[in-house]
Amino acid sequence: MVDGARVGGLRRGITDDERRDAALIWDYHLMGHEVRPCSVGIGLGSHDLGVATFAAELHRAELFPVLVFTGGNSPKTAARFPRGEAVQYREHAMALGVPDSAILVEPHATNTGQNIALSRGLLAERAVAVETVLLICKPYMQRRAFATCRKLWPEVDVVCASQPVSLADYATAFGDERLVIDMMVGDLQRIIEYPKLGFAIEQQVPDDVRRACDRLVNAGFDSHVLGS
Repeated sequence: MVDGARVGGLRRGITDDERRDAALIWDYHLMGHEVRPCSVGIGLGSHDLGVATFAAELHRAELFPVLVFTGGNSPKTAARFPRGEAVQYREHAMALGVPDSAILVEPHATNTGQNIALSRGLLAERAVAVETVLLICKPYMQRRAFATCRKLWPEVDVVCASQPVSLADYATAFGDERLVIDMMVGDLQRIIEYPKLGFAIEQQVPDDVRRACDRLVNAGFDSHVLGS
C-alpha cells in the first residue's frame, strides 16, 4: 500500500475530512453508559495514566469499594511505565488518595482478554463477590473492552467509563494526533474481527463508521491494524 500519510518522504498534515472521519470513529467507541455504583472497578492498563486518575476520582465518589489495576507491559508502555502499567497506576492512584487497602494489582496481562480474565481470577482468589463491573479505560477502548468483558465474563453487568475529554483535547494531551487516530482505527478493526476469533461479542458497526475507517486506512492511518 502507498503510504498516504507521507508526501515526498515527509509526514503530511491531517485533513479536515480525516478529522471528521476520526471523530465519527471516536464517538462510536464511546459506549455512553451512565456511571453508577458497581461491585468493583477495573482500570485497564495502557499508555494513558488518565485511566488511573479517573479511577481514583470514581473511587473517591464511592462508586466501588475495590479497585483492580491490570496490566504488565507492552512495547508501547515499557519506557513510560518501567515497573508495569498496573503497578504504576496503583502508585498514581495512591498519590491521589486511594488507600492501598482498596487496590488489587494484576501485573501480568498483556492484552484486553488477559486484563479481564486475570482480573476475574484475582477477584475470585480474594473472595470478592462481583455482580457489576465498572471498566475504566482509554476513551477509544470503551467498546472493545465492553465486548471483551461480555464474552469472557458474561455473568456480570458491565459499565464503561473514561475521562470525559474530546478527541481534539485527547490528541493534544497525547502529543501525536496521527498516532491516536491510528490506534482508534486499530481498535475499530479489532471490534469487527475479534468476534470471529472468539475474543469478544459482536458489536453492530454502522456503515458510515466502516466507511470512515476504510478511508482512513487508505489514507495511511494503518500502523495499528491487524498484521501491521
